[in-house]
Amino acid sequence: MSIFEAHNMPFAAAFVLVLLLALVQAIGLGDMFGGDAEVDPSTGVEVDPSTGVEVDSDMQPGALDGVFTLLGIGRVPLTIWLAVFLFGFAAIGVSIQSLSDNLLGAPLYRWVAAIVAAAAALPLTGMLARPLGAILPKDETSAVSTDTLLGRRGTITDGIARRGSPARARVQDAHGQAHHVMVEPHEPSSEMYAGDEILLVRREGRQFYATALAERRLSPQA
Repeated sequence: MSIFEAHNMPFAAAFVLVLLLALVQAIGLGDMFGGDAEVDPSTGVEVDPSTGVEVDSDMQPGALDGVFTLLGIGRVPLTIWLAVFLFGFAAIGVSIQSLSDNLLGAPLYRWVAAIVAAAAALPLTGMLARPLGAILPKDETSAVSTDTLLGRRGTITDGIARRGSPARARVQDAHGQAHHVMVEPHEPSSEMYAGDEILLVRREGRQFYATALAERRLSPQA
């Protein structure tokens, strides 16, 4: 049974896409397809892999996060995940058609076989994503370094920032990409509230320290 027969066309197309993805990676265009985005499995929040800083997104954490974790989305670069899924989809689909032809005397209708193969390939991809994520080298990324957020202005979005009790703040990097970071006041006696504009002045690990712009009486940013 040839993969290029009519009843196997969805799986032949999947194999062609796998080859195209491999070519894209080989010539260094993988970053154009969002391959650097990761999801922190402990929080379900998108994280910049080079900085460990949460990246702002319009999608709010919810039930989909558990589904993404189950399917392995975010454990490996998107192009790798897609290649594994397509390869599994194609291999399972061809096997289903061959088995059907041997047992029933004819292959299944191709879209029925495609639905069954996709349903089987999704959990298989999730199972393979975890070990692959552990052994694959981290992608090189053009994302900014955490240190470049220092000196940037931001806004407290949630909570009250006190010494020993950080609050979440939204900060834009030099490229206009928004990041969520946890901040404490630089001055021990200071407090910063939701809506306050701040200036990031130092960090220790992933913990940033900031000064409220009102306290520093800084002029508005141009």
